[in-house]
Amino acid sequence: MRKIQVIGIGAGDPEQLTLQAVAALRETDVFFVLDKGEAKSDLTGLRRDMLRAHLPEGAYRVVEARDPQRDRGAGGAAYSPAVGDWRRARADIYERLIAGELDEDGTGSFLVWGDPALYDSTIGILDEVLRRGTVDFAYDVVPGISSVASLAARHRTGLNRVARPVQITTGRRLAEGFPEGVDDVVVMLDAHQAFLRYAGEDMEIYWGAYLGTPDEILESGPIAEAAPRIERLRAEARERKGWIMDTYLLRRGPEDT
Repeated sequence: MRKIQVIGIGAGDPEQLTLQAVAALRETDVFFVLDKGEAKSDLTGLRRDMLRAHLPEGAYRVVEARDPQRDRGAGGAAYSPAVGDWRRARADIYERLIAGELDEDGTGSFLVWGDPALYDSTIGILDEVLRRGTVDFAYDVVPGISSVASLAARHRTGLNRVARPVQITTGRRLAEGFPEGVDDVVVMLDAHQAFLRYAGEDMEIYWGAYLGTPDEILESGPIAEAAPRIERLRAEARERKGWIMDTYLLRRGPEDT
């Protein structure tokens, strides 16, 4: 039977791959990579750099396919259907790649940024492909170092405080209001800088972009002071690279004493 591996590769640093991830790389015959276009071509390049850092040349194949476009303008009630359409289009590509590019006893791998369990669709899409019943395979998941873990390490802080919870959410949700019952919130996928609406609050922000890569940018401090700096750094980085991936921790109230 075909075998698929979903390998968490961390936030971008080849040295952050776990020993389990490196072992999984070495078991792989074919790596499947979705190309997100010229603006994000360095994401594909980072994946290839990781392979070169850990595998001998000629020991594997890389098969690329173009990632389907998602309707980024869909909001409100249209958001979930737009994501569903995009995931089905991805499932079509995964199904074709596994059936057409992988021998029946071969091992293929998808390299997932950060950790596959945290705001990533690969596991769910593979389950959809299996439900279709057109191609059979077994699959395993290898955890990775998430951008959340990398952010906390780079800022030398914890995610939670003593006996208190931490919540991980998206920029879209944060824009609807600060979560109830928590004072420490990690925010991912914030395309519209939802943190700006809290610039007048008593909060600290710990922000990072391109974590684990040579382009990494860090900023922190009281949100009233740090938010304008982050807004400027973010705009400059996006203009320079054409895309941005950032994560941040919002901390409300005084630190534990």
